[in-house]
Amino acid sequence: MGGPADICSRNVADAGAGIGAPGLAMIAPLSTRAYPPPPVPARFTMTVTRCDALPAAALETLLAPFGLDLVWLGENAAIPGSYWGEPEAGLIGNRLLVRPDTPVHSALHEACHWLCMDEARRARLHTDAGGTDTEENAVCYLQCLLADELAGYSRAQVFADMDAWGYHFILGSAAAWFAGDSDDATRWLVQRGLAVAIDGVVRLPPARAAR
Repeated sequence: MGGPADICSRNVADAGAGIGAPGLAMIAPLSTRAYPPPPVPARFTMTVTRCDALPAAALETLLAPFGLDLVWLGENAAIPGSYWGEPEAGLIGNRLLVRPDTPVHSALHEACHWLCMDEARRARLHTDAGGTDTEENAVCYLQCLLADELAGYSRAQVFADMDAWGYHFILGSAAAWFAGDSDDATRWLVQRGLAVAIDGVVRLPPARAAR
């Protein structure tokens, strides 16, 4: 059930299989996010939820209370601060940069990287969120919690979008990982006050839940 070796991996080429210790929930190491993905196949961009599919101001309503500013860019604009490249979201300081075609899961993922940082890291943040392997797992878990707080979206949708986009898990899917292999992520979040465990269920703290 979870552990430091069970790393949430996203958008990593299958050619990276075998890198790292046996049993990892990843295809390539993510501690430095040093393995960029291949170009995103067109079929992926058509099977995940885009930011412009959400109700107006849904992302702003979710993220503004945390202190994260959302910056909308044009459909074909470059996305400054995007680690993986367009159409994925960018991070610069306290700004999350998205286009209409940015996947919602990407916007949530990068927002959660920001939420998991202390102020010193946020102050120098540009493109590469960094962090440990366990923090990467925590980011993935937190984006799933926040998905239920985002108007017009849901946890089931983020699970489906993560699977379609190419996140990799030992148990085969985002939903299975979330339910059965995420103990290290939940411990990390609870220890830092980003989540609470009530009667065995991990959720956002009441003050952070939007509804």
